[in-house]
Amino acid sequence: MLSALRPEAAYSAESGIIRVMNHARTCGKPIIPLVAGEGHQPTPQFICQAATDSLAKGETFYTYQKGLPELRQALSDYHQRHFDRDLAADRFIVTGSGMQAIQLCIQAVAGAGEEVLVPTPAWPNFAAALGVMGAKPVSVPMQFDGQSWTLDIDALEAAITPKTRALFVNSPCNPTGWVADADLLSALLKFARKHDLWIIADEVYNRFFYSGARAPSFYDIMEPDDKILFVNTFSKNWAMTGWRIGWISAPPALQQVFENLVQYSTSGVAAFMQRAAIAALNDGDSFVDAQVADCHKGRDLVCDALEATGKIRLERPRGAFYLFFGLNDFPDTMELGIRLVDDVGVAMSPGEAFGAGGAGFMRMCFARNHDDLITATNGLTAWLAPDN
Repeated sequence: MLSALRPEAAYSAESGIIRVMNHARTCGKPIIPLVAGEGHQPTPQFICQAATDSLAKGETFYTYQKGLPELRQALSDYHQRHFDRDLAADRFIVTGSGMQAIQLCIQAVAGAGEEVLVPTPAWPNFAAALGVMGAKPVSVPMQFDGQSWTLDIDALEAAITPKTRALFVNSPCNPTGWVADADLLSALLKFARKHDLWIIADEVYNRFFYSGARAPSFYDIMEPDDKILFVNTFSKNWAMTGWRIGWISAPPALQQVFENLVQYSTSGVAAFMQRAAIAALNDGDSFVDAQVADCHKGRDLVCDALEATGKIRLERPRGAFYLFFGLNDFPDTMELGIRLVDDVGVAMSPGEAFGAGGAGFMRMCFARNHDDLITATNGLTAWLAPDN
């Protein structure tokens, strides 16, 4: 049966993250789940209530493919508040998750046999989505010197071919917590302009920044005609991972293109979900701020504990809510993820799942209850003790 399918679909790689998650779900004992990219808090009630009210009003019919006008305006207002940019509502296209936003951007800019540069370690779904489309992810490994992660523009230059169509930039980064500063963002934009590339900017974790109100953004430096597609989601900021709603921010000239792509994939996002998203944007800033403060404390808690072992290599993440740490005695962490579920009762993601440069690392999500983080790090440090 597999041979009768497109090879890109039939032989797409199993996610190392999902492999550990599935093992943890079926191992038969309590597990502290630090493997997935989500916090422990449910969606706030004021967001849920907006969805309930919408359903009660009978908003159960087809709706705008691009998104409700009220939601697109709320996205414009949100960016005015947080990025000080007057971005028209017609820049924004509502999607059925951040993942769909990525898929639609790939469909728009890279086809079969074409290439997209992907600095790694990187969230594996982007490269996998490229592969399923028949396009080629070109890994450009970042460098880790034991203290910090860096991205070398010369390495990007060396990876350019006549088939290169785009550059994927995820900052703050999942999994490393690396954040591109303003100078590097300017250099990346200059690089893209030089080679006439699209930039697909994944700034999902922009608010999860531990040195200011938000991380530096391409919004800070772009010109209206720059070829930048922003992908984002409601999942992280507003604890809405299960809702599956996101957005694309693109030059207004492309809105019909993306409306068509939405129409030919999902035909839009349910109205009640969009009403919830409006409530999140308009009334959720204090909730996001509280989440970020909580993650900041969680970051320091796990970093302090693991650094004290002397067996861990890490950069204290500057953004996002993951710790990407290297274990000196375990160069292959794909099987280590399974072992730690069984031995310690903690589920984390193996670094190899995040591409070149991830070997020997594990990813821990610290957007969790602090008691769980203490239990997890105590168990891990005990497991790493010399007599074990």
